[in-house]
Amino acid sequence: MGRLTTHILDTERGRPANGVAIDLLSVAQGGAVRLASAVTNEDGRTPAPLLEGEAFAAGLYELHFHVGPYLARTGRGSGGFLDTVVVRFGVASGGEDHHVPLLLQANGYSIYRGS
Repeated sequence: MGRLTTHILDTERGRPANGVAIDLLSVAQGGAVRLASAVTNEDGRTPAPLLEGEAFAAGLYELHFHVGPYLARTGRGSGGFLDTVVVRFGVASGGEDHHVPLLLQANGYSIYRGS
């Protein structure tokens, strides 16, 4: 059975981003439904997978990384450029593991499918 995990690395500071709220939504034609919420720990990771087992099915998902408060707390949110980073991605098979990390800087970010 597959699972969905994530973490956030603050590449500008060279450390994990802790205390960042994350929401996971399932996206369908009728709209989006929140499936899970978590806050990153000292390692920049959620304490548990956001979805796993039978709950993790093929479909379209969004991760909402609420980075604005974190950037403000670390002294880099005065311009307010990034507030919520939304990443929409598809899952062809829920039987596979998906790791979706966010590499964060105050003025930009990147995302990829990890292992």
